[in-house]
Amino acid sequence: MKNRAVYMQGTNNMVFKDVAVPELSSKDVLIKIDTVGICGSDVHYYQHGKIGDFVVNGDFILGHECAGVIVDIGKKVQNLSIGDKVAVEPGVPCGKCEFCLQGKYNLCSDLVFMATPPDNGCLMDYIIYPAQWVFKIPDKMSFAEGALIEPLAVGMHAVAQAQADIGKSALIFGAGCIGLVTLLTLKSRGITNIYIVDMIDSRLDKAKELGATETINVKNENVTTIINKLTDDKGVDMVFEMTGSPQAISQTVKTVKKGGTIICVGLGSEKDISFDLGGLIQHI
Repeated sequence: MKNRAVYMQGTNNMVFKDVAVPELSSKDVLIKIDTVGICGSDVHYYQHGKIGDFVVNGDFILGHECAGVIVDIGKKVQNLSIGDKVAVEPGVPCGKCEFCLQGKYNLCSDLVFMATPPDNGCLMDYIIYPAQWVFKIPDKMSFAEGALIEPLAVGMHAVAQAQADIGKSALIFGAGCIGLVTLLTLKSRGITNIYIVDMIDSRLDKAKELGATETINVKNENVTTIINKLTDDKGVDMVFEMTGSPQAISQTVKTVKKGGTIICVGLGSEKDISFDLGGLIQHI
C-alpha cells in the first residue's frame, strides 16, 4: 500500500515522501485520509518553525483537522466498521491524570496532539489511529465538513468558557476559521451583538454574511475607538482573541466591559507577550 506524506523540510518548504503504514494494533483503525484542513498553527510552523515552546526540528508532517474513510480495523474495535466516514479527534490524552479524570483531557500534560512537535500530523494518504478517538460522521456530511468539526469544537469550547448568555455582547479578534465558528456558536446561543475584527476584507465580508453585527478592518480603523462608540464607552461583555497577535491581545483589555470576560485562544509564534495586567485588574 503506497502511503505518501507531505513533509516540511525547514520553513517555507514542503516535499512529498513515501512512508510506511504502521502496523495495525487490536484497538486501532486504518483511515484513508480524504481532507485535511490548514490551521493557523500549521501556518506558524510552516513560516516560523515554532509556536512558543513547540519548535520543529527536522522533517515534520503538518495537519490535524482531518476526515476520511476507515479501510481496516483492529480485532477489538467494535464501534466502527470498514467503510465508515469518520472525523478524528487530534489529541490523545493519557486517560489517567487528574485532568483526564475530571473530563478536562485537553489539559492533560501527556496529551499527544497531531502536528505538535515532536508528533507528526495527518497530511498523508493513510493514518493509523486509536479507535476510541475516531468518530463516525453522517454519510450526507462532506469530508470538508468532517474536517471542520475540530475547529468548530474549539469555537464551542471558547464560548462555553465565556459562559455566553442571551443579552451579552461579544468582540472577536480574527475572522479566520476559528473566529467564524465562534461567531456561529455565539449566534446559536442567542448572542445578537457580535463585532469582529480582521485585516482581510474577504474574511470580514464572510463574517458579515454569517451574521456579524459590525466588522472592523484594523488596517483602516481603530478597534478601541469604534468599540467604545458602539457600546457607549462601556466595552463588550466577552472578548475572544483568536489570532495570537500581540497587538490584538493588547487590545482585549481596552475593549472588554468591567466585569467582562476575555478568552484567549490564538497561538502566535512568540512565547512572551506584553499584557496590561493593571488595566485588567481595574476591570474586575
